[in-house]
Amino acid sequence: MSRQAAAALQANEIEQLSARNFQRLATFIQDYSGIKMPANKRTMLEGRLRRRMRATRIGDVNDYCRFLFDEDGLASETIHLIDAVTTNKTEFFREPAHFDFMIAKGLPALAAKGKRDIKIWSSACSTGAEPYTIAMVMDEFCEKQRGVDYSILCTDICTEVLDQAIAGRFAEAMIEPVSMARRQRYVMRSRDAASHEVRITPDLRSKLSFARLNLMDDAYPIENDLDIIFCRNILIYFDKPTQAKVLKRLCNHLAPGGYLFLGHSESIVGIDLPVVQIANTVFQKR
Repeated sequence: MSRQAAAALQANEIEQLSARNFQRLATFIQDYSGIKMPANKRTMLEGRLRRRMRATRIGDVNDYCRFLFDEDGLASETIHLIDAVTTNKTEFFREPAHFDFMIAKGLPALAAKGKRDIKIWSSACSTGAEPYTIAMVMDEFCEKQRGVDYSILCTDICTEVLDQAIAGRFAEAMIEPVSMARRQRYVMRSRDAASHEVRITPDLRSKLSFARLNLMDDAYPIENDLDIIFCRNILIYFDKPTQAKVLKRLCNHLAPGGYLFLGHSESIVGIDLPVVQIANTVFQKR
């Protein structure tokens, strides 16, 4: 074995996350954020922590855990730790049937009931593809339905993705699901062609507000008369009791007749909620 290979192997052995420290991390992450961290995620967790370790200049993953749990490091490090471990997969017009439902049924029904200010919450907004998609749909609807306006609250537990969402900048490849007509209306290309970056137009960005929010909190500082809540593809990271608690809190913020959208692989089976299912993973508050 070469000297370099031996050094790399030794480094890996030094940095290998101990079973005790993995359990401490997994317990804290689930208690704080609801995110399950089973044993098969141990290698993934260690890999995600390495970037944060470089920022703190701690060279060994077990030393990082000692800093967190034995030296009161969590007081300053929790937000950064959670940023490191959250999964932030997102796409424009992801699960398009939800937006088809909004256009064909949901929004016309709200307007028919006299709603003039439609309030929407994207509760796990990631880098912003979901709420900017919603904004495109809403802008088109409001142009046809005179006198109707909208606002979108966007929250996430991860501060890094919130910063990206606020900027409204995306890799050009991400907007492929957006129709050409919508791109021409809502997307600006960078003057630097080599950057392969686009940005959402200021008018559309102005309809969104952003805040950090942990869905595990006992209460959400949000209005209780929302018309639409998106909570998609986040519940899959929670166990069933946590899913039930979060869904009940979300429903408390829906106005009667309001809509709750979940991810295509998520279910409310076995959870007593004041909603009825009216389409695939679309629910309406009674």
